[in-house]
Amino acid sequence: MRRWAVDTGIVAVVGALTAYRIAVVAVQPGDRAPDLWAYGLGLAMAAALLVRRRWPAGVLAVVGGLFLLYHVSRYPGGAPAVPVWVALYSVAVAARRRLGLGVAGLFIVLDLQGRIMVTGAGPLDATLDSSTVVFGAALLLGETVRGRRLRLALLAAERDSTAERRVVEERIRIARELHDVTAHTLAVVGVQAGVAAEVLDDDPGQARAALETVRQASREALAELRAAVGVLRDGTRAPGPEPPAPGLDRLPALVAATGAVIRHDGEPRPLPRVVEATAYRIVQEAVANAVRHADAQRIEVRLGYRPDGLCLIVRDDGRGAADPLGHHRSGADPPGVGRDDVGDPPGNGLRGMTERATGLGGWLLAGPADDGGFQVRGWLPG
Repeated sequence: MRRWAVDTGIVAVVGALTAYRIAVVAVQPGDRAPDLWAYGLGLAMAAALLVRRRWPAGVLAVVGGLFLLYHVSRYPGGAPAVPVWVALYSVAVAARRRLGLGVAGLFIVLDLQGRIMVTGAGPLDATLDSSTVVFGAALLLGETVRGRRLRLALLAAERDSTAERRVVEERIRIARELHDVTAHTLAVVGVQAGVAAEVLDDDPGQARAALETVRQASREALAELRAAVGVLRDGTRAPGPEPPAPGLDRLPALVAATGAVIRHDGEPRPLPRVVEATAYRIVQEAVANAVRHADAQRIEVRLGYRPDGLCLIVRDDGRGAADPLGHHRSGADPPGVGRDDVGDPPGNGLRGMTERATGLGGWLLAGPADDGGFQVRGWLPG
């Protein structure tokens, strides 16, 4: 509706300017004085502009034809040119304009030919330049506006694409967090519930401690899940403080809850927060896999502090190559590891660990250990 009102206003203004120009144009000897027919031609040209957005080529053909008819009728030249300027601009600015530009070229040639016949001037006479230059300027203006609109549209599309990509990446990150948290919590619950069931009669205190571990793990998992689900649902986090990103200082509690042991190589030192959080999640997922899928009796976590980063090894004595998750290696090849070491496609857990490592520029290798069982090896720059 707004566009229709704008077009109607343009038609009214162009019609008024055309009528004014026809009224004040100087009548040269041999010209026909403007009459009702002249005004009718000019106003018809303006009225045709009402549908210029939908049929720019057709409107230019109509306006150009009426303009040429005006000149053939020997009326003073140039007076009804305003509708032509608008029609030429509309052709140049249109999305589909091949036909319109062809009509524009034909119109300019016919206009030149008609004025040559009327004035008797030569094809290169300077008196013919002014009208042609103005027609070309109208086309150039339309081309400039069209180019600007295209650039703005591309920028908007790029912004939308970037925003959508960030949303997808954030949802993937949250999905990975949800997977890691639930997998680890289930592993802890399974181990500690089994301990509680075995010692419930003989050692109620130990059973109570195991159940307290289950409750604590469930509480922490609920806090993280609530925050993540809030983002997935409506893009906002749940009320209250956001759970801090886990770091390596939480690893002892994590491995203790699942019966794993932790070893250190090198002098422990603070690492960038993102590296510590990534290392924590990788160890969390690897330990959970060992507990849930490998029937492991012993799980060892080894952290190797190096000058250029952190080495991670999570090894268990479970089913090894028979692990239903398969084994997978991704990222830069560690020393001594070749393409022949690549195994079957990974499950979601190993894929998530791999994406975390490679996202920081590291690598991850998962597969059967040399002495049996299964191991996850990785390196994170830091």
